[in-house]
Amino acid sequence: MTLIFVIHSETVNLDHYTIKDLPGSSGRIDVLCRCILAALYLNSKFEKNVQIWVFIDNYGTFIFNSEKLNVNFPKNELLLAKYFIDYILHKGSNVAQDHPLNSIETTEISIFKAIEDFMNDGCDVFILNEDGEDLANYITKNHLKKDQVFVLGDQTGNFMKKQELIGLNLINLSLGKQSYLASSVIRLVKIRLLTSQ
Repeated sequence: MTLIFVIHSETVNLDHYTIKDLPGSSGRIDVLCRCILAALYLNSKFEKNVQIWVFIDNYGTFIFNSEKLNVNFPKNELLLAKYFIDYILHKGSNVAQDHPLNSIETTEISIFKAIEDFMNDGCDVFILNEDGEDLANYITKNHLKKDQVFVLGDQTGNFMKKQELIGLNLINLSLGKQSYLASSVIRLVKIRLLTSQ
């Protein structure tokens, strides 16, 4: 079973980026980097069969697959941000062969088309939000065996309200009524799935 996280950002803007003020100068790419690390790592080692698809308006789509990543892949947020921004600005080309992110994939697919493709491929696709069915209860009742795709919102909250997403009629699952950081949501989903096996 492959576990896939899908995250979207419409706020990232690298026009005036400086590493000295990552949150304030990048449109919160630090949030995405935290999510990437939360998805890919467990105790400083790569998770098995985990992907995170990062959709960034105006910059493209980046696929991080734990089974294909370079052994030099960064393990902290600041280093990941530095290399990820370099990779984005060079559009994945013209980066050195030993660049720590040269094993990620890029695509121009839209987030809605990617979700439709996941569904057509037989994956279970879920939206994570506070108003959904309890994740632990759902897992207990349904004994998940297919590849799982979890769609997270962005920090603005606008993405979950988009008609294209609502029109897909995805199952909404919740970790509770409390609002969590996206990186914490990823970690909690991984814990819930692990304890259900």
